[in-house]
Amino acid sequence: GWLFWRVMACVRQSGASKRQVILFILCVCVCQSGAETLRYSLEEEMERDSFVANIANDLGIAPSQLAARKARIVSEGNEQLFCLNQNTGVLTVKESLDREEICPQSDTCTLFFKIFFENPLQLIRGEVEVRDVNDNSPIFPEKEMVLEILEMAPPGSRFPLESAQDKDVGSNSLQNYSLGANSHFSLSLRTRKGGEKYVELVLEQQLDREEQPELNLFLIATDGGSPPRSGTAQVRIVVMDANDNTPVFGREIYEVRLAENSPLEQLVVRVAAVDPDEGSNGKVRYTFTQTSERSRQLFKLNPASGEIRVVGNLDFEEAKNHEMMVKATDSGGLSAHCKVQVEVLDVNDNAPEIVLTSLTASIPEDAQPRTVVALFSVRDRDSGDNGRMECSIDGDLPFSLTPTFDNYYELRTNAALDRERMAEYNITITAMDWGTTRLSSQESIFVQISDVNDNPPQFTQEVYTMSVTENNSPMLRIGSVNATDADTGKNAHVNYTLVRQEGKEQPDVSVNSESGDVYILRPLDYEEVRAFEVEVHAADGGSPPLSTQAVLRVVVRDENDNAPVVLHPPPDSSAVAGELVPRWAHAGYLVAKVVAVDADAGQNAWLSYELAKATEPGLFHVGLHSGEVRTVRAMAERDAPRQRLVVLVRDRGQPPRSTTTTLSITLVDGFSDAHLRLSEEALAADPDGRLTLYLIACLACVSAVFLATAVAVVVVKVRRARQSEAETLPTFPKAATESTAGSLPRSYMYDVCFTAGTINSEFQFLRPLFPCFPAGLPPSRGEQRSSVCSQEVANLGEEGN
Repeated sequence: GWLFWRVMACVRQSGASKRQVILFILCVCVCQSGAETLRYSLEEEMERDSFVANIANDLGIAPSQLAARKARIVSEGNEQLFCLNQNTGVLTVKESLDREEICPQSDTCTLFFKIFFENPLQLIRGEVEVRDVNDNSPIFPEKEMVLEILEMAPPGSRFPLESAQDKDVGSNSLQNYSLGANSHFSLSLRTRKGGEKYVELVLEQQLDREEQPELNLFLIATDGGSPPRSGTAQVRIVVMDANDNTPVFGREIYEVRLAENSPLEQLVVRVAAVDPDEGSNGKVRYTFTQTSERSRQLFKLNPASGEIRVVGNLDFEEAKNHEMMVKATDSGGLSAHCKVQVEVLDVNDNAPEIVLTSLTASIPEDAQPRTVVALFSVRDRDSGDNGRMECSIDGDLPFSLTPTFDNYYELRTNAALDRERMAEYNITITAMDWGTTRLSSQESIFVQISDVNDNPPQFTQEVYTMSVTENNSPMLRIGSVNATDADTGKNAHVNYTLVRQEGKEQPDVSVNSESGDVYILRPLDYEEVRAFEVEVHAADGGSPPLSTQAVLRVVVRDENDNAPVVLHPPPDSSAVAGELVPRWAHAGYLVAKVVAVDADAGQNAWLSYELAKATEPGLFHVGLHSGEVRTVRAMAERDAPRQRLVVLVRDRGQPPRSTTTTLSITLVDGFSDAHLRLSEEALAADPDGRLTLYLIACLACVSAVFLATAVAVVVVKVRRARQSEAETLPTFPKAATESTAGSLPRSYMYDVCFTAGTINSEFQFLRPLFPCFPAGLPPSRGEQRSSVCSQEVANLGEEGN
């Protein structure tokens, strides 16, 4: 013990690791336990809790270390006879010990025990010799022994007497016999080969039945105790009439070998004695004499035939030999004696026993190989090969058995453990002997594997896609993310957070740290953001924590929250500047095109056009999807020169949204006359001449536009010669380009016309200029429009000249 604590101090000073300390202590403990044995002795019949020894003093350790190291007594056998006080280190007996009950077949009685320390692991063997006390008196099997002796028996004849039995041993056992005073007999004390003493009655003076037919003697047996104890029996001598032949056995000693599993009523041996006398003097009867009570319980002697049979269960482990004395007596009282020696042969009738000494119920999954899990011992009460044993583990498990000493084994790990693959083990240990018919026993050890944080959380998806309708309410739950962890306990408790990226604003979503629910923090606008992505971080509660990440993609669904916006005609255009339609226009003539866009998407941006109000309801028609305003019929003289149309633009959202625009249309015979009338009306409306100033400025702009247009026409002509199709798309706002219903067809362009020789310069946008065969129109109508265009160009040239 002193060496152990010195080693601990040195290891602590050297800064060795915990694992090295444990391994070193284990080696020291094993070495010490194999070399150190504590020996004590005490007398039997001591009172309960009597002092045996001070274990702490004998081991050289402080009593407090016994409790700190969880010291305990492990007795061999099923009964715990001793008790160790962990506070004082005193070893006491639990009950009063009776040596004759504990060791009935042995002259010496030694009890073995082991002191087991758990922290660190150490075994110390000990033994206690129970000393005999003279607490048993010699006892004769019968209080009265009757001997029938012929009066013809010569002096010197010997007559064996029943021996007294004394359960004590050594000097306290039976030592001497004495006989009461008489003139005919004396005692002869003899010792058998095994050391057992027995007495014979010796005839000193010939008997005379007529003078004294019966004698009563007192036999006294005395042990060697201090003070001595004694037992008495009465010997009654019956003097018989003359019978001059005694029975004679064929053998003086009968030796028999008998297996311990012999069945009941099996014949052991048949003894036979012959008496040459005739009649009743030659008839012999057999009885046991000088035979122990245990042998009488195991064997039965037939008094007539001399057959000895088994009547009890023989046990090699209890007694290996049995000795019996058989007396053959004839009717005249003459007798002879023989000895029957039975050797009990061992049979493999005891299975090995497994005694679990220490068990670690739970070990961490990162435990190193060769970690001690359990300590146990095995024993077999048989002998020879029947008592040899081997231990094994059933199944392919990451554990192994290592023998230590005195049939002790350690259960150790021999491979890395993984709780996620196997969280618990039910280890079956099998102990088997080496007998011809091998016997075995099993012991199950349940070992749990405790969790270590070795698995990061795993998201069920790499990318989570969730959708939300714009204009949502704040803190709206749109779904949840989920990550699982193969560990258990706090190592499997997952917390969720959003990954903040430097230089970026705080995202519009949040994640519940416990449940993983995803919430939208504020209302979203589809027209501002249609989708965004953030990274979700999942970390477990281990130490250190493990984590993983997943992508959260939020898609904003459109809602019909934007009404259509009319791009043409402009909402701020003057009512005076309207569309001009010649009176010679035929049915289907394109008057104007209403262009509208919707900032929404999908069917929320699908637009339809309809004529809500008109001066002449049957004169014009609006295309449902194109927004084109065309004439329904040819113009008539009765039609008013000024027409006003209200066009309704509606989307297909639920509920739908709409807007209106107003078109002013003027029916004219010629464009110049119309310009004159419009100019005069403008002058009447503006007598100060401001319109003239505006028109001059506009004329300059128109001239610049005309030059740019001429250059553009030349470029377009060149490109058309090289390509089959080269149209210029009008430019609209971003939302308008994404709407399919409100865009202008590429085939529409507008020419610029002006007049000369008038009082005020003026300009006007005229009708669209069509190619010869526009898509969707019949050739005849195209030819007519082509001719109209040519006529207008000719007129324009003449006016310029």
